[in-house]
Amino acid sequence: MSPSLWALEIAARQKGFLRVAGIDEAGRGPLAGPVVAAAVILPEDFDATGVDDSKKLTPKKRDLLFDRIRNKALAVGTGIIGAEEIDRINILAAALKAMALATEKINPLPDFLLIDGPYKIPHPLPQQAIISGDSLSVSIACASIVAKVTRDRMMEHYDGQFPGYNFKKHKGYGTKEHRQAIQRLGPSPIHRKSFTVRPVED
Repeated sequence: MSPSLWALEIAARQKGFLRVAGIDEAGRGPLAGPVVAAAVILPEDFDATGVDDSKKLTPKKRDLLFDRIRNKALAVGTGIIGAEEIDRINILAAALKAMALATEKINPLPDFLLIDGPYKIPHPLPQQAIISGDSLSVSIACASIVAKVTRDRMMEHYDGQFPGYNFKKHKGYGTKEHRQAIQRLGPSPIHRKSFTVRPVED
């Protein structure tokens, strides 16, 4: 990761903010499972070797980086919103709420937030929304890794709880195999009823 990917954190510190948290979410697109957000505050000497947007990393690399982040970060918080609430308030509102919950899990609270995406979150703390933030900020990239790994592990657990859908493979995303399973078995309790499932032709 290029040193420039610390630029947003450095700029915030130069304004007097000491506890700068990067925040990102995973799971806005799937047909099943929760949306999971993470908030991460890194020390200035954090070894960011290999850190990138979680979508650009292999599962093995994400797992290794997840352990490093959890061990070396000054603070990590996660927020989880399940399928039932996603259906009730919509996925964007759920993602932003999950980010706010992740922020609240950090004690003491951050004093500045770097948010991935175009929207600020429902929280009074000073914050900056950054489109493609997971490619521009080391803290946001680390949050994307924590959120992705946390959610993937939840979906692997659900695979045993709700057999037949193969959640451990597709993690709830709308693959052909997954949509066929929904047609065959109907939705499980963790499926998002408000999401449209395209039919699969034989």
